[in-house]
Amino acid sequence: MSDSTHDAPHAASMSALTLGALGVVFGDIGTSPLYTLRECMHATGGAEATRADLFGVLSLIFWSLTLVVTVKYLFFIMRAHNRGEGGIFALLAIVPERLRAPVEGRVSGVALLVVVGAALLYGDGAITPAISVLSATEGLAMVRPGLASAAVPLTCLILVGLFSFQRYGTGVVGKLFGPVMLAWFGTIGGLGAWHIARNPAVLAALDPRWAARYFGTHGLHAGLVLGSVVLAVTGGEALYADMGHFGVRPIRRAWLGLVFPALGLCYFGQGALLLRDPSALANPFFSMAPPGAAVLALVLLSSVATVIASQALISGAFSLTRQAMLLGYFPRVTVRHTAHHTEGQIYVPEINWLLAAACLLLVLGFQRSDRLASAYGIAVTGTMAITSVVFYVVTRQTWGWSRAKAIPVLVLFLSFDLPFFASNAVKLVDGGWVPVLIGIGFIAAMLIWSKGRTLLAEQYAQRFPTVASALPELRRRAHVRVPGTAVFLASSRTHVPPTLMHVVERGHALQETVVMMTVQVTDAPTVPASERSEFTSLGDGFHRLIVRYGFMEQPDVPAVLLAATTAAGVTIDRDEVTYYLGRERLLATRAGRMGAAAEHLFAFLQRNAVAADQHFGIPPRQVMEIGMQLDL
Repeated sequence: MSDSTHDAPHAASMSALTLGALGVVFGDIGTSPLYTLRECMHATGGAEATRADLFGVLSLIFWSLTLVVTVKYLFFIMRAHNRGEGGIFALLAIVPERLRAPVEGRVSGVALLVVVGAALLYGDGAITPAISVLSATEGLAMVRPGLASAAVPLTCLILVGLFSFQRYGTGVVGKLFGPVMLAWFGTIGGLGAWHIARNPAVLAALDPRWAARYFGTHGLHAGLVLGSVVLAVTGGEALYADMGHFGVRPIRRAWLGLVFPALGLCYFGQGALLLRDPSALANPFFSMAPPGAAVLALVLLSSVATVIASQALISGAFSLTRQAMLLGYFPRVTVRHTAHHTEGQIYVPEINWLLAAACLLLVLGFQRSDRLASAYGIAVTGTMAITSVVFYVVTRQTWGWSRAKAIPVLVLFLSFDLPFFASNAVKLVDGGWVPVLIGIGFIAAMLIWSKGRTLLAEQYAQRFPTVASALPELRRRAHVRVPGTAVFLASSRTHVPPTLMHVVERGHALQETVVMMTVQVTDAPTVPASERSEFTSLGDGFHRLIVRYGFMEQPDVPAVLLAATTAAGVTIDRDEVTYYLGRERLLATRAGRMGAAAEHLFAFLQRNAVAADQHFGIPPRQVMEIGMQLDL
């Protein structure tokens, strides 16, 4: 449970990591003051809201930040890392194998929960950049009402620039954005403190009894207002997913030392302003600044900050995709490393531009941030609740906690996760269907991909013999052995690669050196060099090579092949190796176990996945593909 050995997975200094975390991890939650209190007060009754209503809402916001972010994520959930990597798939990786392994070709209950939670995060990742940037550009109307019509096109322009910049990586992004976010938190904290000093009575809302009174006064309607309160804590799950980029300690230091105090001051400063001037309710955040140049400066700063706010979900989506891919829940995509010193800093162009298209469509479709707020929340609160349940499984089954210790923690987390989710569920018709629809698409893709891979492995195991039983037949049928090295990639480490059987059966010839290679992805982020490969000679020039990579590593098959053969005393010419890859043509008939519709989707995903040679770092000119027809 301790995180002491993986606090800082990078060689950079703690202060640099903390500054980088400000620029990447806290952008989403850090820009929530732009719209959260406004939406809460409008949901409460707008101009008819009372002083007690304001205090109740402020109390709900403050204690939500305390319980959800500080207590749940920073001091509990982030302890459940996989060698420094966070996120819901990293949480699944530390669940015991017996609870997450497929059962009769189907994902387990725990794995299904994780798939649903991960898919919902993609929906949240599409909305976050859209609402954050749009809410900032709408501040132009505070400077000059005629500029209101420029908000949507300016938002689209900013989003295109943001997603275009992702290819430089989170390290560069963090260095550029960190100082801006430092200025942002200093500004919003300073403005808040100024207004609090003018009306310190607002600090009475720190008392949690105001939140309790709010529920006593408003009853069921207070539960619905939680759908707006949750806007203050969106970004907590992304904070967990991004922890592999910077480490636990820098994130905790940034939150406790700057982000949390600045957010508290900003929210209570807006509250103090509303006590003095109720007309500021139209846009309490920008109303905190003096009219004129100060408002324009705040609009410009908030525009930059909201661009940065999108970074937490975008970089989190990259990490999520890579973990899902290497754990077998997502087709192969392009993964580009953007830093030599940090495995977690990556760029996934397919996901980047998919999110970009979704964000632009949302901005053009909803037009205003208050409309987007109706679509916001369902996805992230659903994932938060699922994370709590899977964390309970980890505490019981991995860490060995007793029920008396684990159940109270679960009950505490669900006591706010479930009300938040229920309050957002009523938004389904008003726009909440958007992230749900995006999530359903990703759920279908991940479950069908996982099932297809499982059935494919089963068919190969049934149709092709084990290595031990097949070697005599291979030796007999390979009438001619020609100079060179052949590498046959296979998913099974015990059965003969189907491509090898085809080559021998049809051609009756084989290279002098034959390596049957299986690349395994472990449930650890990285694998030590000493455990990278396992090379076994089987006689007559046949060899078995097992290669292991962590789920956060990029495979380099030619390099590991050369290292393993050299260590075993087998001489090969790296440039003359031929790699045999299988390419399946799926028939998708009703006779298969998968079903025609699901098999068609699996075939589509497989056709559009990154080619195996590209994924494994194999030079294309050294590849030979062998086709097969299968019905799953």
